[in-house]
Amino acid sequence: MKLLRNLTIYTGNGVIEDGYVRFGRTIADVGTMNRFVPNPTDEPVETKAVSMVPGFIDVHSHGGYGFDAMDASSGEIDRMVRTITAREGVTSFFCTTMTETPEQISGSMQRIAEAAARNPVIQGIHLEGPFISPEFRGAQMASCILRPDMDLLSRFQELSGNRIRIVTYAPEEADPAFEDWCLSHGIVLSAGHSNAHFTELKNSRASHITHLYNAQRGLKHREPGVTGYGLLTEGVTCELICDGIHILPEMIDLAYRLKGSRGIELITDSMRAKGLPDGVSELGGQTVYVSGRRATLADGTIAGSVLPYIDAFRNIQKFTGASMEDAVRMSSGNQAAEFGLTGKGAISVGKDADFVLLTEALSIDSVYSLGRKAVDPEETP
Repeated sequence: MKLLRNLTIYTGNGVIEDGYVRFGRTIADVGTMNRFVPNPTDEPVETKAVSMVPGFIDVHSHGGYGFDAMDASSGEIDRMVRTITAREGVTSFFCTTMTETPEQISGSMQRIAEAAARNPVIQGIHLEGPFISPEFRGAQMASCILRPDMDLLSRFQELSGNRIRIVTYAPEEADPAFEDWCLSHGIVLSAGHSNAHFTELKNSRASHITHLYNAQRGLKHREPGVTGYGLLTEGVTCELICDGIHILPEMIDLAYRLKGSRGIELITDSMRAKGLPDGVSELGGQTVYVSGRRATLADGTIAGSVLPYIDAFRNIQKFTGASMEDAVRMSSGNQAAEFGLTGKGAISVGKDADFVLLTEALSIDSVYSLGRKAVDPEETP
């Protein structure tokens, strides 16, 4: 068994101040150093890290490092995800689509399924559109928006190998049969790119909010809207893009104060331009201009982010004063619980050996996925 020792371990259920972990593909043993007993089969792993956290789970990312889940080949999707794992600490990933034609989405479903068959980090698909509101389309293509269609979604799900785990939709456009079908097939309903009123949302089955505050009916004093529904409704989980651009730090802090760490999931909503130099890029068939950490359409609409997940993990602590334990919950534990990823989200015996080793400055030292050290494809001979 591989052995890591003398680390502060944030298990997802507590903290071990001076601990060790034995692992293969899964965690075999974890505990404090004062009860550590050497084993002749131990294979010590050398590291300069001071702490360990469960591998991050990003349930909303379109791409990065030159690739996008909508048009990349299965091999390119695999390479993209391996890069994200090694550089950002993401050990479970939902490939996220865009509002394009049914034919384009169908093709992406098949290619993602092929990539997932070779890369177990790909744990699902987030279908963001085409079942959204034109009024709050954001960086989605207006010409491809459709009313929620159960038959079309069923076709997408079949092509994906039943990998769709969450669908972003406009509840005000959906009938109950669409929502019932999703829930009966294990698909989380997420209100997003939506013009729904608070009352409509209360009558819906939505239990998740896509990128809270962004591309949705906002919070007003006489109409709480989608944002208010997410902030005020018990049991509804809110995604946050913690880059300080999509949402000001003060508003991230507001969400944290209202929802607490158990009601928030950190996402990147990243696009192919992540990890590339500033310049012209593309998202969902539209030209995107990237400058610094900001990505916009020609009209100034904020598009997907170029946020690395490790930055989101650090930022939530910086913006809100959240503890490491709470940041761990928002970056892995909540996602594992919501989506039934039973082997993920914690460092405990029997869980998958998915974890991130961090320096004192919360930089990534190394990443392990199913017990194997992640290797950046750019550094592979």
